[in-house]
Amino acid sequence: MSASRRYVIIGSGALGGYYGARLHHGGADVGFLLNSDFEHVAANGLVVESVDGDFSIAQPRIYSGAHDIEPADIAVVALKTTHNHLLAELLPAAVRPGGIVLVMQNGLFMEDAAAAAAPGREVLGGMAFLCSNKIGPGHIRHLDYGGVRLGHYTADGSPSGVTEIMQAIAGDFQRAGIRADLEEDLLTARWKKLLWNIPYNGMCVVHDTTTDVLMNDPELRGRCRAIMEEVQAVAAACGREIPTRFLDTMMSSTDAMASYKPSMLLDFRGGRPLELGAIYANPLRVADEKDVSCPLVRELYERLRELDRPH
Repeated sequence: MSASRRYVIIGSGALGGYYGARLHHGGADVGFLLNSDFEHVAANGLVVESVDGDFSIAQPRIYSGAHDIEPADIAVVALKTTHNHLLAELLPAAVRPGGIVLVMQNGLFMEDAAAAAAPGREVLGGMAFLCSNKIGPGHIRHLDYGGVRLGHYTADGSPSGVTEIMQAIAGDFQRAGIRADLEEDLLTARWKKLLWNIPYNGMCVVHDTTTDVLMNDPELRGRCRAIMEEVQAVAAACGREIPTRFLDTMMSSTDAMASYKPSMLLDFRGGRPLELGAIYANPLRVADEKDVSCPLVRELYERLRELDRPH
């Protein structure tokens, strides 16, 4: 694959907008699919405030829907999983036959939906370790971190090893100043990401607070750790052993993190649907299939479901 391959970002918010803008400045050919921001970005460009230095794109290549997307070599899915029903319309238009779909979402089994929506395309999964928020139309604030991990999707969940396509895309990210690590087993990487997403997204919503508040309260901190251990147990039942030292690393990384409002907290405060299916319901379904008890994860999920209902 050549360095001149074309990307399209599907979902140009806190994650997609940030990585797409970085790829653009790294020399990649990047287009952005926008929804409510389209007119604003057309007039004002895309702006990223970053702890690593601010940057912008004055005239990004933008699209308003499936009807005007130019098919790319790589489509990066950065939508909220609550909008994955749109993939059947968007992906066939966004990525050429024989191209690549890179699913950069949180949760479990999102690649299955992407593969079904885009037959004839290979599918990769991407895990973003990023503290970033969208603070206005076409305006993203990057607070901390930014690395990604990439793995190759297989329909049966078996490890793919490191493939040439993964290496090529990682090279694009690295040229954009983004650390890109390659995972031999996508499913293990997904479970590792859930170790953080399940406790911290949910607990921040339930307590309507930021990550630093959770970490500085002994009771809440202990509950986050206990939830991690339940997720670790489900992963082990799937044959994905995650060492306890990895949990320790997640805790220490969160201690070092800037005060952060996870995306689920921002969605909750903004009255938007929460991503409960991919992040909670799917892992709990696996826990039931493997007969693994997860009382804390289940309790958190039920509280989130209640908060997610319109009142």
